[in-house]
Amino acid sequence: MPVLRSVLSLPPSPSLSLSLPPSVSEIASPLEEDRGRARCCSASFYCQILGSLDVWINADAKTNREVILEKQMTGHRVDRSICAWFWDYVLSQGGDSSKILPVIASPTHYLFQIFREGITFLACAQVEMPPLMGIEFLCRVADVLTDYLGGLNEDLIKDNFIIVYELLDEMMDNGFPLTTEPSILREMIAPPNIVSKMLSVVTGKSSNVSNTLPDATSSFIPWRKSDMKNASNEVYVNLVEEMDAVVNREGVLVKCEIYGEIQVNSNLPGLPDLTLSFANPTILNDVRFHPCVRFRPWESDQILSFVPPDGQFKLMSYRVKKLKSTPIYVKPQLTSDAGNCRINVLVGIRNDPGKTIDSITVQFQLPLCVASADLASNHGTVDILADKTCNWSIGRIPKDKSPSLSDPFDGNDLSIA
Repeated sequence: MPVLRSVLSLPPSPSLSLSLPPSVSEIASPLEEDRGRARCCSASFYCQILGSLDVWINADAKTNREVILEKQMTGHRVDRSICAWFWDYVLSQGGDSSKILPVIASPTHYLFQIFREGITFLACAQVEMPPLMGIEFLCRVADVLTDYLGGLNEDLIKDNFIIVYELLDEMMDNGFPLTTEPSILREMIAPPNIVSKMLSVVTGKSSNVSNTLPDATSSFIPWRKSDMKNASNEVYVNLVEEMDAVVNREGVLVKCEIYGEIQVNSNLPGLPDLTLSFANPTILNDVRFHPCVRFRPWESDQILSFVPPDGQFKLMSYRVKKLKSTPIYVKPQLTSDAGNCRINVLVGIRNDPGKTIDSITVQFQLPLCVASADLASNHGTVDILADKTCNWSIGRIPKDKSPSLSDPFDGNDLSIA
């Protein structure tokens, strides 16, 4: 079955209202109430301790067991043999770290792991604790490193290991999550750049850590300065959706789900108070907010009310489940004769979705018995990976033709061994 992945604009277009309050008290009061509520809800998250954090590359668990970075979070040292146990566990489950459960119970520790860009982030605790605490902390570490280093790979971590250690020192104190807000961390630890590296060579000072704590650490709005100044008074809101759909050979929709994100780029001075609303918020499930979002307006009126951080950030993520139709259709056809197969896939717009579809990728798995494949399309690019996965990147569907994928010759595109 072909799997359809597309990046769309959200059909219910949001409306954005911007107001600048005359004083901080108008914002601090509702935020203080909501933040206090959040602290009560997460109080139990901080009663347990993460013992250590290991970051290691896992291009191949059978041959590459290199620990890139290790950070002991408490005075009780965790032996690195726990990594060897984890590697053996990964091999026993098939050797693919991306398919391993995020929480694992070893004979001596509880392990938490996430897999990002070929790198496994592994943390452990000796006592039971809320699983989401360990998973969320590892996700924050990965997101902060990606933001600081401009990406996430083995070379970037090794080239900036001092910055990574400094960030981990600030993000966790004696096993307790402390400062994980990127805007505060940027004020405490300067991101690496060419100028800072040259100065460190000349002056011999390798630390980028500030000697003073940012004012935001004691504020009710820790993600934003109170005296923020920007030359441009503007804010951009991007809504990006990924649609995962499974369509059978008759073109009938088997399963369809949307994962969406609201990405904001704020360049506003002072303390702006923004409101974002949807035309049909009832279809949104599994919502997840940035800490700047107030809970009560969403629970009561299904609107987003927030004081944004400066710069780019993810305001919200959500899912839309159990869709009965898609804005596009996929019609696959497969015929075989005497060891040769012919495949034809047709993609088109089912109806006017209201918003332009920015990018469409059709992905399907070829059988392992296929020895060779020669596929081409009249629009977009086709790539066949080593694992026999075919990726057809269409982009935008043209108005004058329907994109189709087939063999360029007559019936000899797939050869079966």
